[in-house]
Amino acid sequence: MPVDTDCQFAVTDEGADVNHVVAGFAAYGLAGLTAVDYLRERLDLEACGFVTTDATPAITPFENGRPHHHTRILSKPDLDVAVLHGGLFVPTFAAHEFTRAILEWTERANVGEFAVCSGVPVPHGPDDHRTFHVATADYYDARLADADPAVPGMQNGFLDGVDAALVERGMTSDLAVGVYVTPVHDHVPDVDAAIRLVDTVTDRYDLDVDTGPLEAFAEDVAAYYQRLRERLDAMPESDRPEDRMFN
Repeated sequence: MPVDTDCQFAVTDEGADVNHVVAGFAAYGLAGLTAVDYLRERLDLEACGFVTTDATPAITPFENGRPHHHTRILSKPDLDVAVLHGGLFVPTFAAHEFTRAILEWTERANVGEFAVCSGVPVPHGPDDHRTFHVATADYYDARLADADPAVPGMQNGFLDGVDAALVERGMTSDLAVGVYVTPVHDHVPDVDAAIRLVDTVTDRYDLDVDTGPLEAFAEDVAAYYQRLRERLDAMPESDRPEDRMFN
């Protein structure tokens, strides 16, 4: 697919008033996206902003006959945590522009803290079925230093794409950034990984969320993305986005 170096993303904010954001994106085992989608449902969050783009083939999700934006900011008045639900696959070539739009919004909205739920498809054993972190020093001090149970740091490696760009901004600004990382099984919705991420985030942000119904919820999400994969497979190869989840 030809790379559009002039791709644009825009964030429309309809009144989000929060200091903390928890995000999940469509990637690696769908763990992060499933986790934040579950938070959206269980916390009864409402859309208060969205992202539009001309950078990738458009999708318009719908639910119960009602369309909604592929990437949404969701919140509610009595909660100081907003969820960024990133349902659009963001190819590597578009990650910088996508992140720039998100960071311009966080600056306008005076967001002080940004967390990402993320899965990584790495070889792992049963002892690695837990959540790790990669975080700036200010995020660590605020959310992780006294965590019980502890959320250990990922030993080594590197981030890329949207996660990397967010952490890089956190290293050079006042925005505290943390990425919650857990190993996932590639190419399948990893329900166990999503549950681990939900457990960690709800503990760190003191959210009252029961993870019991998540398995059935994740099956619905898996069915949705299976239909999307079938649609992508039917597209001419030149029109397909360079997403990593379906490659």
